[in-house]
Amino acid sequence: MRYQRPPGVVKTAILAAMLSLTSGCSAEADLAAGQQLALSCQACHGVDGISLSPQTPNLAGQKALYLSNQLLAYRSGSRKNALMSPLAQPLSEQDIANLAAYYASLPASGSR
Repeated sequence: MRYQRPPGVVKTAILAAMLSLTSGCSAEADLAAGQQLALSCQACHGVDGISLSPQTPNLAGQKALYLSNQLLAYRSGSRKNALMSPLAQPLSEQDIANLAAYYASLPASGSR
């Protein structure tokens, strides 16, 4: 007789995995702290999160969950970039939540 998983087990496992990947977003974000942290990002990503370089992504207006996941991936090493990986290493989960919330709060057009 072949083993059959109870209904919903696979969906529950997938949901648990997704939640663990986004754990950096669960912290209460502090926009002022995120703005302060973003000062070190301005050289590449622009003062308002809009990059002047076509090789550097715009961060303004991106979803906080997306930004958090990318920073967590750089920090863990699952995503590698010669510039971003070392910059993400010292960031705490709170730092990541703050940065993500700050950039998500900016208009994608770059004008306030």
